[in-house]
Parts: sequence; structure tokens; C-alpha cells
Amino acid sequence: MTAVSSRTAWRRMSAAWRSGPLAVRSFRLLTVGQLTSTAGDYCYAVALPWLVLSTHGGPVLLGAVLACYGVPRTLLIPLGGLLTDKMGARTAMLAADIVRCVLVAVLALLAARHIVSLPTLGPLAAVIGAGEGLYIPSSSTILPSLLEPSQLAAGNGVSLAAIRAGSLLGPALGGALVAAVGSAPAFAVDSGSFALSALSLALMSRRPRHPESVRAESDGSATAPDDAISRLGAFDLLRRSRAMQVFAVVTIVANLTGGGLADVALPALAHGRYGAGGYGALLACLAAGGLIGTLLGARTGNLRQPAIVAALSYVLSETAMCLVPYLGGEAGAAAALFVYGASTWLGNTIFFTAAHRWTPSHVLGRVMALMMTCTFGTYSASVALTGVLVHHLGPTVFFPIAGVVTGLAFLGGLTQKEYRDFGIVQPDGTYLLAGLKGFDRATLAPAAVPTAAPAAAPAADPATSDPATSETDAGTHTASR
Repeated sequence: MTAVSSRTAWRRMSAAWRSGPLAVRSFRLLTVGQLTSTAGDYCYAVALPWLVLSTHGGPVLLGAVLACYGVPRTLLIPLGGLLTDKMGARTAMLAADIVRCVLVAVLALLAARHIVSLPTLGPLAAVIGAGEGLYIPSSSTILPSLLEPSQLAAGNGVSLAAIRAGSLLGPALGGALVAAVGSAPAFAVDSGSFALSALSLALMSRRPRHPESVRAESDGSATAPDDAISRLGAFDLLRRSRAMQVFAVVTIVANLTGGGLADVALPALAHGRYGAGGYGALLACLAAGGLIGTLLGARTGNLRQPAIVAALSYVLSETAMCLVPYLGGEAGAAAALFVYGASTWLGNTIFFTAAHRWTPSHVLGRVMALMMTCTFGTYSASVALTGVLVHHLGPTVFFPIAGVVTGLAFLGGLTQKEYRDFGIVQPDGTYLLAGLKGFDRATLAPAAVPTAAPAAAPAADPATSDPATSETDAGTHTASR
């Protein structure tokens, strides 16, 4: 019986491998690159503060260097979306990785020589942040060029799981390196991770993934994007599209109230109750929940109402966050954070898959750039606001306040038809641009891209969605949260 069960399980795994996204060589390369790059990013996140603080730079210098990194990153996300649509996601990612590889290597040399000052670190941090801003939109739009529409849900789940795994490995590796040999080797590891990511991108196939796309281009049947649309920026699309306005408002409100929870309120709560060890355990449970959520999201490819399911998943996550201080100690808080991480990243995976399937390919970079700008752009205001409220009210009271406000943002989104219908209507990909003034339906159609849903059952295979990248690893929502 055991042998039969083992053979059956092995056959199922083999079939899943052959038919799933991991059967695609370019996707495997992308996943390896994302895993290593994310681990390297967290080495950088550990090494930079330690470098500044251990050389008597102080928190003021650290804040200034982080601002030099964060401001260009946020400002250049819209430009990154435009370049992604013009150059292609792979090319934009490759260029950003090469530039950051060189700059972080320079930073490693400075750290080895203990050269720490704002004139030296600030410009480097600014250009590294700019590279990150250019990278973010392209990294969130590359999957549709590698996978078939039916593989996007599983592909997003696997890709995000790799990122979550990197976020678990990176801090441990970075902390061990910094503690043992200092910041310079940790920066060197980050530089090497960018090099490996760039290599994985360079090895990807240059051919379009979809045979339908090749045929459409060769026989002239594809509709080329209008030059006027090609010139529109992310904020031009926002002004002209009601659907994008609704998603932007929900994203901003949700992240404005929820962004500071992980970086301000949670550390303040743990500092007063559980200590440093307890705080580390809480973050581990949060990360583990996020990993489980992305894997669950990989199995949501046939949702009929993806936006509604994603929003309800976010509401569940905020309910769990409300309960963190009130569940009787560290074990209860850890359980609530596990649920929060799982439901947040389940919703994120669902949302991104829907965006990949139902957004016209020639504007996908700008659409995702707008959502990422709303997500990252609210972070500074969120942590500042959270700091003031936690100072006056205490972290215990702040948790339910933030959870209720964020949950209401998603419930408010569900009152809007444009939000509820995301992933249900207009399988030709024109949904997010519906009502765009001055452009007809033919102009808005995707260029040389197969329909989002399989022709056999367009209504049964709506769009699942993908996760939003957050400022921290805790779980910020993208176009929904």
C-alpha cells in the first residue's frame, strides 16, 4: 500500500512538473535569480545599518542614507513602468541588475576601508535606489512573457514563494556575515546575487513564449498599440481610467494605515512584552505564513471572482492583525501573525495573477508601476503617522485601529463595480483602460498577445491575482493592498 501510494505521489509530482511553470526553462532561471537576489537584498538590509552605526555614524546619518535610497526609488517607479513597456521587462531587469551589481561592489570596497559619510554613501544609495525603482515594475510584469495564461497562478505562487524563501534566508545569512566578518562581505554577497540574477536573465530565451504571438506578428493580425497610448505615462492612465482610480485609492488608504504596523507598531509591542528573541520569533511566523499564502495562491487559477476573493482575504488578514495584542501572549500573537501573513500573500498572489491576465500587455508596465508607486509612496507617511499614534495611544490600541481602517478600505473597494469586476469582464484585456478618453476599443487591445483566458472556457478561467510588493517583508498589498 505504501509503495503504491509513493508511486502515485511521484507520478503526480512528475505530471505537475511537466505541465506546470517549472517546466519552462526561462521561468526556472527567473525563480533562481529572484531567490538569490532577494537573499542578497536582505544581506544589504542588515549590513548597511550596521556599517553606519558601528562607525559612529549615528541614526541621523542612517536616516539620511536611507532617504537617499528611498526617494529616488519611489520617484523612478513610474519611469520604470514606461521603460518596461518600451524595452521589455527582461531588458529593463537586466540593466538594473548590472548597474546595482557594480554599485554594491563599490559599496563593499568602501565598507572594507571603513569610509562612511553622507557624501560617499548618499550618492551610491541614491543610484542603487533608482535602480530598484526601475526594476520593480519590470519584475512584476515579466511572467506573462514567460508562461501561458493557464500557468500564471501557479507561476506567481512559485515565484513569490521563492521571494519569501529568500526573505527568510537573507537576514540569517546577512546577520551571520556581519557578526563574523563585518559589513563588507555582506555587501559583496549582495553584489554577487545581482550578478547571478543578471546571468539568469541573460540566459533566458529571447523568443516570445506564446506561439500565437509569433503567428500574429508574422501575418499582421495583431493590433499594434497606438502611438498616443505609448506616450501616456502612468499618471496619464490614472487620470483617464476610472478602474485605475478605484484601485489606486484602495491601495493608498490600505497602505497608509497598514504600512507602519510591521515596522513601528509591532516592534514597539514586542519590545514591551516579548523582548528581542520574541520579536524574532514573531517575524519568523509572519514570514512562514507569507510563504504558505503564496503556495496556496498558486492553486487559485480558476477563481470566478478573483478581486472579491482577494479583498476578503485581506479583510481576514486585518482581522487577525486586530487580535495580535489580545490573544494572551507571544504564542497567540505569533498565531495571529501567521494568519495575517498567509491571508495577505494569498490575496497578493490572486491580485497579481489577475493583473497579469487582464491588463493589455503594452501598458502592463505602467499599470503595475502606478500600483507600486501607490504602495511604496505611502510608506514614509505611514511610518511617521504610526509613530505619532503609537507614541500617544500605545501599540495595543493602534493594532485594532489600523486593522479596522485597512479592512474598511477593501470593503469600500467592493462597493465599486470596477473593483468587483476586475478579472471577470472584458477578457480581451481592455478592462483597466475601460472608458479611456480618446481611444477606441481596437486601439486598447493588447498587441500580439493571446487572449487572457482560454478560448474553451473564458468565463470559467477568470484572472487570479498576484501579490503586492511591500515596503517591508511583513505584507503590504499592491493593487488591492
